[in-house]
Amino acid sequence: MNRRSILAAAVLAAAIVPLQVQAQAWPSKPVTLIVPFPPGGGTDAFARPLSVQLSKQLGRQVIIDNRGGAGGTVGAALAAKAAPDGYTFFIGAVHHAIAPSFYPKLDYNIETDLIPMTTIARPPQVIVVNPNRVQATDLKGLLDTMRKNPGKLNYGSAGNGTSHHLAGELFKQMSKTFIVHIPYRGAGPALQDLIAGNVDMMFDGLGSSAQHIRNGRIRAIAVAAPQRVPAFPNVPTASEAGLPGYTVATWYGIWAVKGTPKEVVDRMHDEVSKAINTPELREVWANNGSDISLLSQADFAKFLNAEIKRWAQVSKTSGAKLD
Repeated sequence: MNRRSILAAAVLAAAIVPLQVQAQAWPSKPVTLIVPFPPGGGTDAFARPLSVQLSKQLGRQVIIDNRGGAGGTVGAALAAKAAPDGYTFFIGAVHHAIAPSFYPKLDYNIETDLIPMTTIARPPQVIVVNPNRVQATDLKGLLDTMRKNPGKLNYGSAGNGTSHHLAGELFKQMSKTFIVHIPYRGAGPALQDLIAGNVDMMFDGLGSSAQHIRNGRIRAIAVAAPQRVPAFPNVPTASEAGLPGYTVATWYGIWAVKGTPKEVVDRMHDEVSKAINTPELREVWANNGSDISLLSQADFAKFLNAEIKRWAQVSKTSGAKLD
């Protein structure tokens, strides 16, 4: 080799070694998971137990950073601008596949500014009501109330352009009813207002509603799923209860910051997969009405692209818009 070739090889080796060392040493400090909604929502219901298990596996604290606002897009934008050093990850949801249809001026691209790693959960949505505000105990009674009193009932959502919002608009379209949409800064605040009796109903992810259904604070009317959920065998599907074809699922996933070393992304993917398959998290997922949902990075990227296109069509057809 001539002197120039030797020098080039040395420079390349010097560039590669730090990345290898970084991946081998990772993590050497706490890891942050940005959750783009306030505490108490569906994203939190899966992110928090996951962070506890990951902390055990990694030997470093995995911290939840709740950054709510604008249907989850504030937190996503923050994650997209984070340093790609392997210490910031993002837990988002189906809402982030819907957002491009509602927020045309987003300052990030969920497909290119973040690295889709894997989905982690896929619970169905559930129609829930405050039992003190809504007397109906089944879907037929709820629909009768809506049709006799158009505009009298309202529903809370995690914000404009979220699956809660679209689920409500799709419900209105399919049932030919009218209920008022009240957007919040996340499912947690909306759910708390539902429990407090400040709103009538929600189309919520089962993950965040499950414990409140069990303790009787809210009443489950129907699940928006093709079949009943094993954790709630007495709650009928919407199709069984009188609204054929009404199915809406919420999914949650994890992303890395663009530019994060591949070795770190691969390691985190493996650790997440390992965590979700522990008996502890399998029980949490089952209690939240969710299946285990783990995709490869390539499959998640394809799924995300398909979901963006799907929800763009749903948004157009339903006529849903920012309130």
